Amino acid sequence: MTNGLNINQLKAVETTEGPLLIIAGPGSGKTFTLVERIYYLITEKNVAAENILVATFTEKAAQELMTRVSNRLHEANISFNLNEMYLGTIHSICLRILEKNREFTRLKKNFMLMDQFDQQYFLYQKINEYTRLPNVDLLFDERASRWKKAETLLKWLNKVSEEMLDFDQLKTSKEPQVQVLGFCYELYQQHLEEENALDFSTIQLEAYRLLKEHPQITTQLHENLHYLMIDEFQDTNTIQEEIIFILAGDKQNICVVGDDDQGLYRFRGATIRNILEFPSKFEKGKCKQVELSINYRSHPLIIQFYNQWMEQNKWFYKSKLFRYDKRIEPREGDHPDSRTVIKVSGSDGLGNWEEEVYQFLISMKEKGKLSDWNQVAFLFRSVKNDKVVSLANYLEERNIPVYSPRSNMFFEREEIRLLMGAFMFLFPQFPKVRKWDENAHLDEWEMYDKYLREFADELRKKENHKLLKWCQTRAKIHMNLLQNTDYSFAGLFYQLLQFDLFNRYLEQDLYKVKDSRSVRNLSLFSKLLTKFEYLHRVSVFTPKTINTHLTIFFNQYLRFLINGGLNEYEDESEYAPSGCVSFLTIHQSKGLEFPIVVVDSLNTTPRKQYSDLDEILQENYYRKEPFEPLERTKYYDFWRLYYTAFSRAQNLLVLSCQENTASGQGTRNVPSKPFVGSYSSLKSWNETSSIYNLELENVKDVNIKKEYSFTSHINIFETCALQYKFYKEFEFSPVRQGATLFGTLVHQTIEDVHKTALRGEESKITEENVEDWFNANYNNLVKKERVYLAPQTQKAALNQVLKYVEKQNNWSHIKEAEVDVSLVKDNYILKGTIDLIKGENNTVEIIDFKSEKKPDLFKEANMMYHYKRQLEVYAHLVEERTGQQVSKMHLYYTGEENSNPYVTFPKDTKAIDKTISTFDGIVQRIEEKDFKIKKRPEKHCRNCDMRFYCNEKL
Repeated sequence: MTNGLNINQLKAVETTEGPLLIIAGPGSGKTFTLVERIYYLITEKNVAAENILVATFTEKAAQELMTRVSNRLHEANISFNLNEMYLGTIHSICLRILEKNREFTRLKKNFMLMDQFDQQYFLYQKINEYTRLPNVDLLFDERASRWKKAETLLKWLNKVSEEMLDFDQLKTSKEPQVQVLGFCYELYQQHLEEENALDFSTIQLEAYRLLKEHPQITTQLHENLHYLMIDEFQDTNTIQEEIIFILAGDKQNICVVGDDDQGLYRFRGATIRNILEFPSKFEKGKCKQVELSINYRSHPLIIQFYNQWMEQNKWFYKSKLFRYDKRIEPREGDHPDSRTVIKVSGSDGLGNWEEEVYQFLISMKEKGKLSDWNQVAFLFRSVKNDKVVSLANYLEERNIPVYSPRSNMFFEREEIRLLMGAFMFLFPQFPKVRKWDENAHLDEWEMYDKYLREFADELRKKENHKLLKWCQTRAKIHMNLLQNTDYSFAGLFYQLLQFDLFNRYLEQDLYKVKDSRSVRNLSLFSKLLTKFEYLHRVSVFTPKTINTHLTIFFNQYLRFLINGGLNEYEDESEYAPSGCVSFLTIHQSKGLEFPIVVVDSLNTTPRKQYSDLDEILQENYYRKEPFEPLERTKYYDFWRLYYTAFSRAQNLLVLSCQENTASGQGTRNVPSKPFVGSYSSLKSWNETSSIYNLELENVKDVNIKKEYSFTSHINIFETCALQYKFYKEFEFSPVRQGATLFGTLVHQTIEDVHKTALRGEESKITEENVEDWFNANYNNLVKKERVYLAPQTQKAALNQVLKYVEKQNNWSHIKEAEVDVSLVKDNYILKGTIDLIKGENNTVEIIDFKSEKKPDLFKEANMMYHYKRQLEVYAHLVEERTGQQVSKMHLYYTGEENSNPYVTFPKDTKAIDKTISTFDGIVQRIEEKDFKIKKRPEKHCRNCDMRFYCNEKL
């Protein structure tokens, strides 16, 4: 053993050269092994951080891995540029490669990155162009709503991207269904290019094209990337596997880690063949294989239970095995002599499941077994069905809080119901304008009316008299709008926060997710409003457009969100918030562990997950021959899903259902046939007292290091800690303002100039080219930000850039441009973006551009001190990260016309140390959630959306 590694873990750590497959069973110390492997490469093999790529399945896993590696290096007193490592999801790594080499892609600056809702809404807004294509009704039901058509189309378009299907080949297919898919995809690619947009599938596709079409970029990456580690390899899809092998190059130092038994993401295009066929990608015997099969997580009886579960299924088919043959073993040592797999179920015919669950939880609490409700996690196939929501309500009514962020309950939360009711009240014309014909009816209207009645009941209360008067005045203005307002939906939202009915939610305990859920939901609502205003270019209400915008907002935008379901806030720093039992989907629980796991959804059965078109595409158009037999996939996926669920349990695994053996009309046996063998031998919780002998683990703390920068964090906190609390901690979305567009435009064009110089193309820095770069940046910024500059303001911005270029005699002094620098500190990660110029005697100088006139250095001494500290943070970053000495620090005022545009500060090591110490103190205050302010910073309040709230509360 070395540093607690077992024999196989040590082998996985020290096998660094050539391909390596690590099959890591549940609870086998996979993350620990990965951390030690990275540590070994850095310390024993002297590998630089920038030579290592580590791809994880989620951003959260990447953050946790970054934190654990940095802590491990710190404990060994090793200073290392960990931030240089390519560490993230495959999507984020592809995005990093694209951004660095954007000029070689179809993407322009300021491209728009769409999440799934954005993508579906994007398709919805253009759906008529798709429905005009011949035979498009073969892809979706002609009678389906436009929104449903967009949802179906999204699924097929993503599949084409993820499987890298050739749309020209699809277009010439003899099958009309395949042919129209090819034409839809061609049209979609045109739309993406017109809008300078990317979705999550095309991030990978664009990266793949970049690597295939520009070998010089791939060669450069091969020179940098010597070792690749890919986690959760069983959940990679076709295009991800291709990208990984391209990045690995000839060195083939590629280590993949995963567990084929936990492959859950076929519905997202993942293919289990990637992990099962991995060794065959190399010459025979070249790929080494290590199995991590000792489970450090679970009680032996739990391990025995899920081993037997996997053995029930038939994994051989036509003499081929579709699973690595393995058996998970418990760790050595003493284990409690107790029954650790039980059932908590409602008796057949009694309908008492909810009460049984409640009594079980209370019994464990009263016997002193549970120290925190978060030691219990309920796992379901879906948390959105009525049965699960009913159980959550049943427990919450009996004072057992439930954390269920994906249960589609966002629009049912009190704070959201009241906000929706307020918006209905503020626009009394909506019931009239919402109907586009006499027979029109949407189910959501009943919800809206119900919420309006609830809000009206609140307005009748004496304590809400001020709110009533305000709402009546506003409603009257909106009903007969005569002139433009200076606000839209988001502006109204922030005005509502001044009233007690809403601001009471802003003052709850920040430390507890269950207590801060309301304010988090308000924050999410602010994001929905600003996103709507962005998508529909709404900045104010006008007499001409108010009714149109109301109709689109309520009848389309909110309706789609309500129907599609909206996830509530999920805490990144812990996966089981204190004080709540967790309700999670089995997919959500992957990679997690809980002392008590209650697995429900025992009424489900294996079900087919592919359509006729899937079959046609797989048989005739995929890049590889079919792998798993299609008719068997539903059984494989079903067994893998519940194996993953059962293996989350540390101390106690509970199977739970409302038993039902009455096979009457329309009813189904519960548990269903696949579970009967495993379930039938289990004792009920109230028939075995040995469960009270168990000592339950505490839920582990994820302990993720957060990133902080001077401009995005320290600056805001020092300006106003309350502003930080709402915009950074709770992530409220401010009403969009174009004030920064001018500065961004100047900065981006100067960046174009610098990068041209760094490529040795100084001859291209002409007035004509600068103007072209400027116009391209402006057009792309406008497309993304949906705000504009007046022609004379555009001219002023361009003149600032041209004047800067005119003053430069020689570009050889530019060393690096717009460098993102980060440094792992003890408790956080420090970040900044810097321009570097060469200094004397191999030193560097830092330059920061300000797109304004040079201020009076005496009158604005406070501002100069603030900027000096910002430069000191940058100097600290550069020296710590690169080892280069900083000799001077400059501000360059591009708007200065009459004097020297520079303000120069000498580098003072003591001053830098003091600034960094202050920075550390502010980060500590932020992490302790200390957002108290002594006095309002009045001059900053005018542009802050939270001013209405502060006017009432401060």
